[in-house]
Amino acid sequence: MLLDIQNLKISFSNNTVVSNFSLQLKPSKILGIVGESGSGKSLSVLSILGILPKNAILNFKKLNFDGKDLNFKDKKRLRAIRGREISMIFQEPMSSLNPSMTCGKQVAEVLINHKICRPKVAKTKVIGLFKKVKLPEPQTTFNKYPHQISGGQKQRVMIAMAIACNPKLLIADEPTTALDVSVQKDIIDLLKHLQRETKMSIIFISHDLALVKNIADDIMVMYQGKIVEQATAEQIFNNPQKDYTKALIATRPQVGKRLKKLPTIKDFSEQQFSENIETKTERRRRHEILYRSKPIIKVNALNKSFKIQSSFFEKDVYFKAINNVSFDVYQGEKLGIVGESGCGKTTLGHLITGLLKADSGEIWYDNLDLTQLSAKSLKPIKKDIQIIFQDPYSSLNPRMTIGEAIAEPLRVHRIIKTRKKQKEEVKSLLKAVGLSENHYTRYPHEFSGGQRQRIGIARCLALKPKIIICDESVSALDISVQAQVLNLLGDLKEQFNLTYLFISHDLSVVKQFSDRILVMKNGKVIERGEADEVYLNPKKTYTRKLIEAVPV
Repeated sequence: MLLDIQNLKISFSNNTVVSNFSLQLKPSKILGIVGESGSGKSLSVLSILGILPKNAILNFKKLNFDGKDLNFKDKKRLRAIRGREISMIFQEPMSSLNPSMTCGKQVAEVLINHKICRPKVAKTKVIGLFKKVKLPEPQTTFNKYPHQISGGQKQRVMIAMAIACNPKLLIADEPTTALDVSVQKDIIDLLKHLQRETKMSIIFISHDLALVKNIADDIMVMYQGKIVEQATAEQIFNNPQKDYTKALIATRPQVGKRLKKLPTIKDFSEQQFSENIETKTERRRRHEILYRSKPIIKVNALNKSFKIQSSFFEKDVYFKAINNVSFDVYQGEKLGIVGESGCGKTTLGHLITGLLKADSGEIWYDNLDLTQLSAKSLKPIKKDIQIIFQDPYSSLNPRMTIGEAIAEPLRVHRIIKTRKKQKEEVKSLLKAVGLSENHYTRYPHEFSGGQRQRIGIARCLALKPKIIICDESVSALDISVQAQVLNLLGDLKEQFNLTYLFISHDLSVVKQFSDRILVMKNGKVIERGEADEVYLNPKKTYTRKLIEAVPV
């Protein structure tokens, strides 16, 4: 047995966060550990490396690696194990890589520190590793800094660093969560290839059960610090025993069904969920009514470029982010915009909201071309077109209570002037997004990711907008929390008669949520149509690639 853990317990003061955790991992096997944020999956595995927070209290009956007890008091042995025998890939490669060092030097440093090779031959060894993890132009990448490469390439650098010392165990902690689904698939395929080649064992941690199914031999499901189910990947999916496991499987948007509402963990735990499917006839009739009306937004021949290189002696170099894009959005429609990072979908959203100014083209709203308006003229219109950002934490002021944050647009736009009435309105909005009035005086750090996204939605609703642009607004959330937020957005659409532009890289989520879909690549709309039709009968190879990358 490569790794043998028995009765592990982790506590903070009087609060037990992981209890009765036991794990046995054989050599050359891949174990997937799945659970929602806060389930204890990462903490349990971090304990192996002795890198728990200082105030954590660790107890266990047995903690054995490669036939030897892990002695956390022996710091020298622990340092030798970390990186050399057990290595780790973290969720966010940008925060794991040193921004002031080139990618090549960072990997070389690992080789030299662990005495794998001499400094003279380190560069050759690193370039070999970069080839192994299929990085494009390995020699060029060696001299690049982390900010100069894409998210997927940064994660490949992290994988190269992790396998540099030929470890016996690789721990991958949410290594694909922040990546596009197509890049996600490439990373999963790479890890499987490396595992077959090197015979190392892998512990793959994720909140996405469908994703883990594509890599793991065995799966462990965790909930509130405890293991609730453990079996082979095939058994977990074909015959799950626990309601929680069934709920994790069901909360991901289904490919073959169109549900009016996605099931949530709470629905399963309270046994309240019954499938409410929208039939093709119902959908067709709804669309006939929807598309009889005039468009609420018309975008014509829109273009936007960014300067990427400027020199006194040479001609400026521009990157065309939006290239001659045209489309209509109808009142009450949910229009999905999908594509990989860099395709221009977020830039398009920012142009419509007025956060960016177009180089040319037209954006018509309420008989006005928004591209021709001054900042002063645009201000009252911005109330009607609001945006929900991907990361709600960084879009909320940490020094303001959420009550103050939601009330701020009411004050800025002078919609409600008295403090008392502002507070009443904010409490009403908190209730509308499924939060409590008691949350008014709390700060952003006191909330989970899903709750923070609800706060962001409430802040948007404060101005009573007609159009909301959701920019990757569920991408950073657990699959189960995604379902809750998507259901909430659907409910709010009916309640407030909203129109949505739903931007995402995940075609399965866009298909579930949207009436129509625009597929973007390299700043252009390359395919468009009714959501189910695009998903089931894609015309373009690129669209098929996005669909094939979706974990099922």
